[in-house]
Amino acid sequence: MKITMSSIKALTERSHQSGFTLIEILVVVVILGVLAAMVVPRIMERPDQARIIAAKNDIRTIISALKLYRLDSGTYPDTDQGLLALVQKPETGNIPRNWKSGGYLDRLPLDPWQAQYQYLNPGIHGQIDIFSFGGDNTPGGEGTNADIGSWNLDYE
Repeated sequence: MKITMSSIKALTERSHQSGFTLIEILVVVVILGVLAAMVVPRIMERPDQARIIAAKNDIRTIISALKLYRLDSGTYPDTDQGLLALVQKPETGNIPRNWKSGGYLDRLPLDPWQAQYQYLNPGIHGQIDIFSFGGDNTPGGEGTNADIGSWNLDYE
């Protein structure tokens, strides 16, 4: 391998041209910042939407279990018996005559915000109401803090 003056000059020119200038790096950082500003809010919204969907699915499951309870017992559990009547046989109030051995649910689910689902019989919005108070765990609210109940389920 022969080293000439022209090969040394070409090698040094290439080494000076490799890398990025400060302006190029700043342009890339600005572009990444703009993209992050557009994408992050959308990603941050997803967990709240997932919790609402999970609550609606839990309520549908509880309604199905309550319908089976009513088929076997003739009535829905009283408000005092609550949703616990789906897991263990009630011993007070309107005692079911044909309660299914093993229950209608393995356990009572908590809502996605780790609170108990609420149950009313008779309900305000229908024959029975099953609902979650949402993210703030208080009645009412808007957005993720809004109540999610059997009366506002969208059946697809």
